[in-house]
Amino acid sequence: MAKEKTLHDAFHETLKDVYYAERQSVKALKKSAKAAESDELRQAFETHAEESAHQVERLQQVFEIIGKTARGKTCEAMQGLTAEMEEDLEDFGETPAADAVLVGCAQAVEHYEIARYGTLKTWAGQLGYADAAKLLDETLQEEKRTDALLSKIAERINVKGGAGGKAA
Repeated sequence: MAKEKTLHDAFHETLKDVYYAERQSVKALKKSAKAAESDELRQAFETHAEESAHQVERLQQVFEIIGKTARGKTCEAMQGLTAEMEEDLEDFGETPAADAVLVGCAQAVEHYEIARYGTLKTWAGQLGYADAAKLLDETLQEEKRTDALLSKIAERINVKGGAGGKAA
């Protein structure tokens, strides 16, 4: 008979998922920074790549708090988001819309991470891991700030990218 899964199991599995995703995010941010034309966007990507490296360290602390080894499991969502970014870079690189497309891809990643960190923070609280909840909330707030910054940058970049034509 299969072992009944608990909220603790869900927390641990989701933690492994986001650990993998965050490490992939660091790589994607570095690649995005190199591809960005806008200095402001490049700086935002570089800053968030550094921030994400610290978020990986925080996740390692959360693993310690729950008494588990820090290890990831393949995150299909992040693989899909990074594959989409690669495809968009291929399709839009060297065009006026390239930076706008990069922002869109980055915000898709941020929204995924916001959802995951929000869930993990709630579960950590319910499971009595107050220290873990604090660490997860710190990262959640960083992700929200990055998303807001990307929205502001997008407003300027999208204007510079131009419409290039009218919808039919």
